[in-house]
Amino acid sequence: MIIFLVLTGCAAAEESAQRDTGTIIRLGDAEARGLDPQLVSDSVSIRIASDQFEGLTRFDNEGKAIAGLAESWTISDDGKRWIFQLRPAIKFSDGTPIDGTVFTKALNRIRAEDSGSPHVSLFAIIDRIESANERVIVHLRAPFPQLLDLLAYPAIAALPFHLIEEKGDQWTSVRPLVTSGPYRLINWRLNQAMTLKANPHWFDGRPKSGTVIWQPSDDQQSAMRLLLSGGADVATNFPSNRLAWLTEKYPEYVHKSSSLATYYFVFNTRRPPFDDARVRRALSAAVDRKWIAEKMIAAGNAPAYKLVPHALLAPDKNTDAAEQKRSQRLVFAKSLLKEAGYGPKRPLDFEMRFNSSAEHRRVAAAMAAMWREIGVEARLLNSEASLHFDAMRRGDFDIARSGWIADLPAPENFLAIHRIDAGLQNYAGYANPDYDKALDIALMEADPKIREQKMQAAEAILMSDMPILPLYFYTSKALVAPNISGWKDNIANVHPSHYLARQTR
Repeated sequence: MIIFLVLTGCAAAEESAQRDTGTIIRLGDAEARGLDPQLVSDSVSIRIASDQFEGLTRFDNEGKAIAGLAESWTISDDGKRWIFQLRPAIKFSDGTPIDGTVFTKALNRIRAEDSGSPHVSLFAIIDRIESANERVIVHLRAPFPQLLDLLAYPAIAALPFHLIEEKGDQWTSVRPLVTSGPYRLINWRLNQAMTLKANPHWFDGRPKSGTVIWQPSDDQQSAMRLLLSGGADVATNFPSNRLAWLTEKYPEYVHKSSSLATYYFVFNTRRPPFDDARVRRALSAAVDRKWIAEKMIAAGNAPAYKLVPHALLAPDKNTDAAEQKRSQRLVFAKSLLKEAGYGPKRPLDFEMRFNSSAEHRRVAAAMAAMWREIGVEARLLNSEASLHFDAMRRGDFDIARSGWIADLPAPENFLAIHRIDAGLQNYAGYANPDYDKALDIALMEADPKIREQKMQAAEAILMSDMPILPLYFYTSKALVAPNISGWKDNIANVHPSHYLARQTR
């Protein structure tokens, strides 16, 4: 394989050098699941939406929220009223003026009963949005220091409501797509490529690269080969088991950073056997997270015994109680299963779903082997990403691979999707009023230290009920061609395309 890459790399590097320097090719983990930023929640779709739709704020290439369509803002003394001043003469990509009403309409559309938006809980902190002349006034239910990050999320960006009101759900079929950010979609060939071109009316001028091509690649090995051979500029991920080899052979390509994201599996709590918390706790106790994270994945990931990454919410003193000897955990797991009515005469068996990925398969197979030690049989079911997540939204699974990548750097962003009222994002169907109440109490707290303590209390309830099985905290990994400028590693793992450019060598 090394010889293959060296030989093809020379030929493809020459081909890459001949490619238009104003074009960059980015490889995503999967096909985008849609174009409407209020209806998608997967990371690939969100990244592509962020290239096309801009809000009052936006993220820079260091993952920080900065001024977007708003040029300035002021905050009331109680922290619950933010007034944003819009930039003058801003327009959509079709030349239609942008005014403050689009942000009021965006929030109302997310909250509409028939919207199907998975982002209702994300924006629950906002009471209402008003517009007056060139000002947008955001009223909060409680103080929320991370509002600038929240408003940079594409679901609350300026959407073309003049088109949405005319065409309804078909507005995303218009080409070029009408957008408010640096790019607009020109063409989408399913399972091949999405081509974005510069928005001629973007307030910030022409982006550094006039064309961005997003290509789906759910095979990380193939994506790695394509990029190293010069056929692409950025790969969102690469196989963890190739990290050492890549670091030795292609160190200038490798980018790695801590990330605000957690890898976990979801139990379907709506039906047996996982409507019983004892069964969920038993399976959790039998999993050797430390071995999976540090030995099998071996990419710098830390094992996770809780949901929220430590960078956002420190563990309480009891969080890592699972770090007892594995023999003790197995005894505990067997006792819980026996208490729940499972054993040699009534063995527990179920189906474990995961979406297509060599890493997901390895993790699922490792967990299944660990569960056999307590007399449990898990049947593996692999499916393409869109089918996998469709099944999860329908509740058609026993246990399924999932995870959460933070929309904004706040612990409640991880915790809110497990509320009763979280809608489709609550894959587990978890419903505990005590948890919701504890989270509500935390959200109303303005003092940062007390707020953190109350968030910890809410998370403790969630982890006791165990509707999800956390395995490890992600480390973001990417391959970036050395001649690409503008890429900066950051904990938010945000890398807007308009900062990136190919340099001639």
